[in-house]
This record gives sequence, structure tokens and C-alpha cells, in this order.
Amino acid sequence: MTTPRTGRAHRHPHSGPPSLLHSATEFRAFGELALLPYAMPLLFTAPRGDGHPVLLLPGFMGDEATLAALRVFLRNRGYAVETWGFGRNVGFQRKHADALEQKLRYLHRQSGRTVSLVGWSLGGVFAMYCAHQAPECVRSVVTLGSPVSVDPEGSQSPPLVKALYRLIAHPIGPSAHAMQPRARKLRGRAPPARPVSCLYSLGDGVVPPQEATIDGDPALHENIQVPGSHLGLGFNALALWIVADRLSQPEGHWRPFRPEGLPGTLYRLLTHGAPAA
Repeated sequence: MTTPRTGRAHRHPHSGPPSLLHSATEFRAFGELALLPYAMPLLFTAPRGDGHPVLLLPGFMGDEATLAALRVFLRNRGYAVETWGFGRNVGFQRKHADALEQKLRYLHRQSGRTVSLVGWSLGGVFAMYCAHQAPECVRSVVTLGSPVSVDPEGSQSPPLVKALYRLIAHPIGPSAHAMQPRARKLRGRAPPARPVSCLYSLGDGVVPPQEATIDGDPALHENIQVPGSHLGLGFNALALWIVADRLSQPEGHWRPFRPEGLPGTLYRLLTHGAPAA
């Protein structure tokens, strides 16, 4: 039985950029992908869904193909899964943000149900944006290593990551630049009044844990530690299991993550007993 929490959900206390070792070994993601078939027995224990729509949002430089593991797995669990449909994510652009909000509203009208948003990395920033813009359409938000919080001094991602983002996102035109202040303002706002689960890894070599976690109301908001790399979060077996568990929460009766049984034992073993924050 879940014990209600009091107080607030808190951002991780880490400061500064990710570990240089973690940043230099993001190729660990290939190992996470290779392990995925062997984790099928675990994944098949994940709770089944109620068929509500789930919208998947890729990370920076990712497209629909990078969401394949999430898409196949969540459809197997019974969800009506959609991907964003705009090709490669090349930055927080106005045209994508506006189109995504319209797609969210369309899915809500078409299905007659609220929509859950699952965003990997920059996709999680898009998810939070939509949850603020159209909260009546949103059931819950799950982010995977997403820079959803920001410090006054700015992003603490590695300099190479920031340089790559500027190189690719900024030359696209004024629409890309116009969204940057809005993105910073969004990351400084309180979380939306919807259930939000932020998955983060202390081994993330791209987004440091203090930026991938949020301060919020523990009745709606939580931070969940997972092991692994940043680039592997979309096919990390434990992360996939947790996403399915979070999406399975009954609408209006959300409860914080407290895994039980074998999945709970495995979670505590792999995270050294870390609770959700």
C-alpha cells in the first residue's frame, strides 16, 4: 500500500555539469539496446493500460524511428500510441510547438479522452509546454532525461552539447530564436497541475540530474531515478517498465511510484535503494 507523502517533490541537489566520464561514455546506450530482448520477461510484467491516447515526443535530433521501442512496447500494453509526426526534432521551434499543441487538441477531441505525453530529452520540454498550454487535454506527463528545470546561470549540459544545439537549432531562422526565451521561461515555471513523472539518471552524460528533475506537489509530481545513459533512456528496459507503470495510473487517482514484488526488488537493486523524490 502506498503511503501518502507530505511536503514537496524536490529537484536533485547535484550542481554543475554531468560527470565527464559519463559524458564520454554515452555509447553505453548500445549496451542498453542489446540488453532489451533479454528484458522481455520483465517488460511483460508491466501493468496493462486502459487504451487512452499516448503521444510520444523524440529528443533533440531524434525522429519517430528513435521512439520505436517505446511505441511497440506501449502498444503491446494496450495504449493508443501516436508519435509527433514532424520528422527530426531540431530544436524548440515555434512551428513544432504550435503544431504539437494542435495535434494534442485533435487527439483529445477525436478520442474523447485526455492524452498522456511521454517526452525523451528535449521532447519532455515540448510535453511540459503542451501541458501548460492545453491542460484540459492532458492526463499525465512522463519525461525521460529532459531538461525541464534550469538554474539562473543557465544550462549545465556539457559545452559540446550546447554548442551542437546552437549550431543546429539557431541557423534555422527567426522562429527558432523566438522560442528560446519561451523555453527558458517554461523551465522556470511551476509544473503543470497534472501528474508529472520525471525520470532521471545519475549516469546521464548530457542532462545533469538537477535539470532533469522538478520541484512540485508530491500529490501530483515526482522524480524517479533510473540507471543508465541519456542516449539509452528510450530503450532502457527499467525505464520502459516505469513509463508503463506511470501511464497505468487511473485517471483522477494517481499515486506516486512505489514498485512492489520482483520489479520493485530489481528497481531498488539497480538504483541502490533510491526512492522517488
